[in-house]
Order: sequence, then structure tokens, then C-alpha cells
Amino acid sequence: MAADVVVVSFGYGHGAAPDATITLDLRHAFRDPHVDPRLRYMTAVDRPVRVAVLRTPGIRSLLKSSVAQVQAFRQGPSAGQIVVAVGCVGGRHRSATVAHYLARRLRRRGLQVDVHHRDLAKPVITR
Repeated sequence: MAADVVVVSFGYGHGAAPDATITLDLRHAFRDPHVDPRLRYMTAVDRPVRVAVLRTPGIRSLLKSSVAQVQAFRQGPSAGQIVVAVGCVGGRHRSATVAHYLARRLRRRGLQVDVHHRDLAKPVITR
């Protein structure tokens, strides 16, 4: 069975955004865990990164509104699979965390969701 929604996390520093129905660009509006040397070489797999991202002002509101946006697209007359691309600079912290929690919230609403982390395993970008 094909997924209702595919959520792709990625880093703009590793390439262009993937084709998507909805693209969330987290680069400028949300604090980057990369600036904290303790978190820099961790990823969204690591709890301290997830906690830091989820505590960022506005992230929980973004998750809530993104769920509503996906649901609105699903109600459209020609609704098919929805692809949500979530990007930050490196694809290791903000985008991967938001992708994970967005998928979790959508699944709780009965949607079949696949998650792909395009750049999670790529090297840290030197800035």
C-alpha cells in the first residue's frame, strides 16, 4: 500500500530541495542546534538534539499548522500522495527532528506516512 504522505528531511547545504507538495524551510526562522558545539556532531537520532529543536520557539506551532496543511491538501478533489520536504542547512538537526515529529502526528491522525532522511548521515557542513 502506498503511503498517504511522504516526509523527506534534507539539507540545502547538500543540494536542492526535493520536489514536494509542501516545503518547510527551517533555515532562517528557527535556532540552529549546529551553533552549540555539544550538539554539532549529533543528529536528530540523539535525544539532546530532539529536545533542543522541540524547545525552539515556534516549532510546535509549525508542527500543528503543518498537520493542518497536509490534511487540507488531502481533502482536495484530486488528492493523491502528499510529499512534505523539510529543510535546514545540513539536514541533521532541525529538518530531521521536525520530519520525525510531523510524521508521528500525521500517523496519529490515521495517515500512512513514510519518512526519508536524505542527508542525515552526511558529514557536518563546515561554516
